[in-house]
Amino acid sequence: MKGEPAQTHSSRLSALEIAPIIPYSAKATWPAGFQIYQRGAHADGVFMVLEGHVVLRNRIKTGRAFVPSIATVGQAFGSEGLSGNGKYVTDANASDEARTLFLSSSQFRAFVRERSGEALAFVSQMMSEHAHLLERLHELAALSVDERLAATLGVLSADSSFTDSSGRLKLENGHHRLLCEMVGATRESITLALSRLVSAGIAERAGTTFLIAPALLHATGPQAGNGETAVPLTRELARPTS
Repeated sequence: MKGEPAQTHSSRLSALEIAPIIPYSAKATWPAGFQIYQRGAHADGVFMVLEGHVVLRNRIKTGRAFVPSIATVGQAFGSEGLSGNGKYVTDANASDEARTLFLSSSQFRAFVRERSGEALAFVSQMMSEHAHLLERLHELAALSVDERLAATLGVLSADSSFTDSSGRLKLENGHHRLLCEMVGATRESITLALSRLVSAGIAERAGTTFLIAPALLHATGPQAGNGETAVPLTRELARPTS
């Protein structure tokens, strides 16, 4: 039985929901590529993205990494800082110029105590992000490269910084490394999977750029038919049985 792609991680706080958090927070602007924190560093508090996006990355070995999540506008990251004696479990880098809020643990407690109604929305958002990480674990364990790629493209399509003026997902050559790190596959496997999307009419290719309409991408999932996917599937490193 084939695994089902995860739901698009589109949960985020609105500007109205973020507004009550601001008086309790410190604002910061990070230039593109800036490392906000490192794995293993002491963590105390939680961040919220106001502009841009922040890539959470685990280094596996020299030249290789895995990206469990990208935090975009209205999403939190670094929530491990709310646990006792917390330590960051990933690196966090501003992929482009980003603006964030930061609530220290003491300010978060004050926010919960004084604005409990608004704090529930923030806690709910963090629980949604926790659920997304559990879905990512399921993807790695149960889904093929093509299915993991489809789920990842669904996540990226919810971030306007990855789309063109018509709303299509625009993947340029520089995005391939990020796709490899998010999907957990080699560059060759990602290129082949994208080519299969082109062959299936789901994506268009213009030089080294791939253009994908989110509606066509979502229509390839099991929910579009009788539990079958319209995209040919293959598992990375799979070998024929003898």
